[in-house]
Amino acid sequence: MMNEDWAALRLKQALQNGSESPESLARRALACANGSASKNTYLWRDESWTLSEAVRVAGMAQDKRTPLWGLPVSVKDCFDLAGAPTTCGVKFYRDLNGLAGKDSWLVMKLRSLGAVITGKTHLHPLAYGITGENPEFGDCVQPGRPDRLTGGSSSGAAASVLEGSAVAAIGTDTGGSVRAPAALCGLAGYRATLGRGDWTGAGHLAQSFDTMGWLFRDLEDAPLLGTVFAREFAAAPKQFERFATIDPGFLSDCEPEIATAMESVAAELELLGLRRERFNADFWAGSFEIFAPIQAWEAARIHDGHFAEFEPAIRERLEWGARITDAELTLLRERHAEFRSRMDALFASHELVLLPASPAAELRKGADHSQTRARLLRYTTPFSLAGVPVITVPCSVGGMQLASARNQDEGLLELARMIGSRRNLTSSSRA
Repeated sequence: MMNEDWAALRLKQALQNGSESPESLARRALACANGSASKNTYLWRDESWTLSEAVRVAGMAQDKRTPLWGLPVSVKDCFDLAGAPTTCGVKFYRDLNGLAGKDSWLVMKLRSLGAVITGKTHLHPLAYGITGENPEFGDCVQPGRPDRLTGGSSSGAAASVLEGSAVAAIGTDTGGSVRAPAALCGLAGYRATLGRGDWTGAGHLAQSFDTMGWLFRDLEDAPLLGTVFAREFAAAPKQFERFATIDPGFLSDCEPEIATAMESVAAELELLGLRRERFNADFWAGSFEIFAPIQAWEAARIHDGHFAEFEPAIRERLEWGARITDAELTLLRERHAEFRSRMDALFASHELVLLPASPAAELRKGADHSQTRARLLRYTTPFSLAGVPVITVPCSVGGMQLASARNQDEGLLELARMIGSRRNLTSSSRA
């Protein structure tokens, strides 16, 4: 049975008052694992290991019990966990590399904070896709909705939160891999500023764009989860005064219900006292043309010599990346720098930018998704090129991206908490 009411702050209170323990939460989580029709939320899990972790965490001294203490979390299977394989979504790397000898920085951090890891989750092969389809481990579908893909590449991360086998899930986001599944699954998401977190012991896709983040249910949990990627000496959270929405012409391929949902979130921000503005994004037209070849060039060097081991669509992208010349790459880097500078100016003018995380509300399993990647990345790659933090705000239909300038994560997370608190208060008053 799904733990549909799970939220980190509520579970933290239950742990503090003793009505729950790390072990009881771990057992509840494990009972829900692989709960979708595809039964592939996790590519690796070991119930006895997770329960032993819960026992270890329960024995931590009181002064070591951080806000994440005792909470069940899942980790995308591109991060090493000692004694477990790391697939990066393909059997080739599972078999080639064997069992990890030590924890990645991320896993080490989570364990030191007292989180209880429930397993390593499904992903689009090499994290190089947006749908969550995987020919080797099966397509990842939403629990309770077997006809809908979760989106990707953090597919199992989304599924673990939906099914209740994790209160929050670690994902990665290169071109939209946290934002897309969050929007498609009705979840909250947080993509950290580029450079936050340490990739030691983790599988990169494209170093210029790879970021870490979370998928979770309740926006009120955002600041708590964001502490994992916080800088040692973070400034006080910025208090935003204004935000901007994009000119309607950009939304020409967006489903009407999602455009309406964006207006609803804009109204929420105005009720919180923020002033609404509008911006023109004509310069975004070339963002995918900058992003995709740089991503392919970097991915080709990471997976050099192994292209034949991967599915045709990904193999073709890697082969394309390998053909990009140094001169072509230099021009692309220059275009990237110019685009990033223009995005810096945009955030200097408007502080926050709001637009859909996906123009579509769902991805049907078995449908032709050959054009889906380009369609969705049109909405997400501008923020990937800028390297900025993004919160995905769940809506009744789809989800919205709310982005701020680099390293304003704490202010963005606090704003997410305010949105969540207002929603929860409104929901309680209606109950």
